[in-house]
Amino acid sequence: MKGLILKDLYMMKKYCKAYLLITVVFIAVSFASSENLFFVFYPCLLCGMIPVNLLAYDERSGWFQYSETMPYTKGQIVSGKYLIGLGTQMAVLLILGISQTIRMSISGTFILGEYLALMMLLLIMALVASSITLPFMFKLGVEKGRMAYYIMIGVVCAGSIISSNLLSSGFQAEIKLNGILPIICIVGIGIYALSWYLSIVFYRNREI
Repeated sequence: MKGLILKDLYMMKKYCKAYLLITVVFIAVSFASSENLFFVFYPCLLCGMIPVNLLAYDERSGWFQYSETMPYTKGQIVSGKYLIGLGTQMAVLLILGISQTIRMSISGTFILGEYLALMMLLLIMALVASSITLPFMFKLGVEKGRMAYYIMIGVVCAGSIISSNLLSSGFQAEIKLNGILPIICIVGIGIYALSWYLSIVFYRNREI
């Protein structure tokens, strides 16, 4: 299992350097455009794309066929991608949390309730991004499963618009929604776990 994660980390180092640059750019833009949360949510979308791109390189290079000769189960191969995705998501969420704390403190708009609501929305978005895409990829392959990627983009765009409205100046009047967000976070974690399980089942039944 450690070998699979190490392989993906090496692949990320070689093929995913652009993600770091794009993430930095969008975080910088989010400082100047606090009204549009798309610039905050998009790095979460990038996190969901990393395992998908790693899958694409694996499929193109014939790794799936080669892995059949190695002492790895299909469940471990799937879990490696989910662990890589989860690790990058948590890292980016940490960076976004720090950057938004600095931005809100500088502008004098830091309100703990709104900040926690934003972080929960980012967590939900990060989990949904991977949960939607990966089961399709493991069941149908990267090319046929790309439709799920476009759905994911639509979810992120819609989520950024809805969240911008919720976190507007009138959000204090709707602060009761903060009690719902933790429940949605728990549901999001459950969806991520279900997606993980379905991907293992789909990949086990898939003929390589």
